[in-house]
Amino acid sequence: MTLLHAVTDQQANAEQQQLFAAVKAALGVTPNLMRTVGQSPAALQGYLSLNAALGQGLLPVALRERIALAVAQFNGCEYCLSAHSYLAKNVAKLSDEAIHAARQFEAMDVKTTAALRFVNEVLTTRGQVAESSVAAVLAAGFNQGEVVELVLNVALNVLTNYVNNVARTDIDFPHVRA
Repeated sequence: MTLLHAVTDQQANAEQQQLFAAVKAALGVTPNLMRTVGQSPAALQGYLSLNAALGQGLLPVALRERIALAVAQFNGCEYCLSAHSYLAKNVAKLSDEAIHAARQFEAMDVKTTAALRFVNEVLTTRGQVAESSVAAVLAAGFNQGEVVELVLNVALNVLTNYVNNVARTDIDFPHVRA
């Protein structure tokens, strides 16, 4: 049962309508996550701003989708697993095998696996990672800016996982179970 409801077009005030229109222009639809976060236009604007900034960052979309899948699996967020499985397959062009591996913090190549293992440690230690873990991800070929973006992508996905888990957002993508 949904606990926090998605704002419909009929319920949306002018500020919400403007934000929903921007989301729809970018994605072609306004997913229930955006409509739920849109209960607070400030929260939705903050989310959209950080998401857009990271989209212009150093990490490729395929890695960002793998992070989203791993974090959603870790947090048991079926909304985000569903959304990011769809995006991973249709936007990042990841195979079913790569999607499954990402949910286990694994990948087919050493560099991506190092990033996902670092992401796992960020999650499990709540950011209190070992010095050796930072050294390992740097040794795998990531620079310091990319490491910062790895952490911020974790935080962004934890944000949406928590909103969806609290709200019990209605899933409007092909459903994937945690």
